[in-house]
Amino acid sequence: MRRPSCFVFLFCGVFLPGILSFPQTNTSIDCDSLLPNYEAEPQTSAPPYIIAVSFDNFEPGNEIQVTLEALGEAGFKGFNLQAREIDGDTPVGTFKITDPNTKGLECHNMTNSAISHANSDVKQKVTTTWIAPHDVGELQFIATVIQNLENFWVGIQSKTLTPTHSESVNATGKSKRKVCFECIC
Repeated sequence: MRRPSCFVFLFCGVFLPGILSFPQTNTSIDCDSLLPNYEAEPQTSAPPYIIAVSFDNFEPGNEIQVTLEALGEAGFKGFNLQAREIDGDTPVGTFKITDPNTKGLECHNMTNSAISHANSDVKQKVTTTWIAPHDVGELQFIATVIQNLENFWVGIQSKTLTPTHSESVNATGKSKRKVCFECIC
């Protein structure tokens, strides 16, 4: 009698957590469609998550802090975050991996063009740094956020960011150009 109970105990300890919880390694989110790789429908309700950005304007090479955050106690286990030009369907720019709960993804042969979850721990907030590329127009950060296997939201958007195209930009994204006025008398 002891052997069957030992095997049941082993089975429950090894396999049951993986069956009942969020998948540890096989959950990925497609770079283009932003859909998870499992059969479920996205939620249509307002998402309990926001994407906050540190600046409204950017120049090529500017670093912008981007935060994906749960509202209230919602929490999330998985996500995919990328920057896309308005009406665009591919990621632009690159991310610096600064949060241990994140990892960089290669979308369209661009290293760190998107970021995703590095583990299935419940997160309230992740923060990263995005580096603006050259020759892009207005853009938004867009995300898919997975709360659990049944509840996920696709297409969560930040506010729109606009390129400033000025000659000189300081760390705050504001132009440092001086304006001179000349009076003719």
